[in-house]
Amino acid sequence: MRLLGGLAGALLLAVVLWDAFETIILPRRVSGRIRITKLFYRSTWIPWRATARALSGRRRDAFLSFFGPLSLILLLALWAVGIVVSFGLLQWAAGSALSVTGGVPSLATDLYMSGTTFVTLGLGDVAPRSAVAKALTAVEAGMGFAFLAVVIGYFPVIYQAFSRREVAISLLDARAGSPPSASELLWRHREDPGTAALTELLRDWERWAADVLESHLSYPPLAYFRSQHYNESWLAALTTILDTSAVVMIGLDGWCARQAELTFAMARHAVVDLAQVFSTPPQQGGGDAAERLSAAQVTRLRARLAGGGLRLRERPDFEERLTELRRMYEPYVAALARYLAVPLPPWVREVERPDNWQTSAWDRVVRLPARGTAAGSEEEHF
Repeated sequence: MRLLGGLAGALLLAVVLWDAFETIILPRRVSGRIRITKLFYRSTWIPWRATARALSGRRRDAFLSFFGPLSLILLLALWAVGIVVSFGLLQWAAGSALSVTGGVPSLATDLYMSGTTFVTLGLGDVAPRSAVAKALTAVEAGMGFAFLAVVIGYFPVIYQAFSRREVAISLLDARAGSPPSASELLWRHREDPGTAALTELLRDWERWAADVLESHLSYPPLAYFRSQHYNESWLAALTTILDTSAVVMIGLDGWCARQAELTFAMARHAVVDLAQVFSTPPQQGGGDAAERLSAAQVTRLRARLAGGGLRLRERPDFEERLTELRRMYEPYVAALARYLAVPLPPWVREVERPDNWQTSAWDRVVRLPARGTAAGSEEEHF
């Protein structure tokens, strides 16, 4: 029985250490199906998301925003418990060779010894007697220090990547609206001489998409971290850039088509790879993606751009080509949006609404020049 316990402890220790190595240290996508981290997020995120459905509006978004940071703490705690239990089983398999003050060694004593050793508490009421027990104690104590060092280094990396991601999303606010949309981004660049500003913007977002791809492949928990504002998200920003690139590639004469192609390629690469990481197969022929751009919305898109002096090419296959490009990424973003419980951005805004930078807790009503069916709508900043 003790032999089986020792084998179970050794196996558990190997699984926990390998999972922590893949999650924190290994800078590449991990494709293993049976992993502690993957099982942990699947078993916690789905019920958390289901609970959020009982809420509405910003309460729902606020509730979902707690999951990312909280899940990191719980995941680290799960690894720590796994290491403590594994060393406790190894001590038990070694014969519970412990000196106990006022008692007899047992499995509970081994687990207690393992816990105090891992956190380097060392109360002194339990001490190892045999060479094997002393070796296990020394190894676990060293592992406890290493675990603490990894945690100290892990959190700054996570939050630095989060900060880089969110800076670009905040910059998109004044350029594409809140929530962002492709029509708004292009319309606000209507007076761009020679399209230099839009070219630079697409180049920056090509780099941003590459950074999101690398950081979220290396640290998948980042995908659960939500943006500061309820009407912004990394997936909405990425989708807006894909929409914009698609329109520029096939619909606007003399614009930065080559840079749009490069940005589109990088952004689609990010979307497809992240969909694979989170096991969200593309949604074909339905869902939010199918409703994002109807024939009526294409007409509104043309009208909106024409209002800024941007005329789409008069080509009979425009909608067909645009649909073909949309099929390359919309099924993936729709699947990710459904899994992460974030809304996809519109192609064309239904009503006029202020950007996030135009509102605050003190200026609750901002009036903008009427363009749609509503003007001066009331919005809160957070």
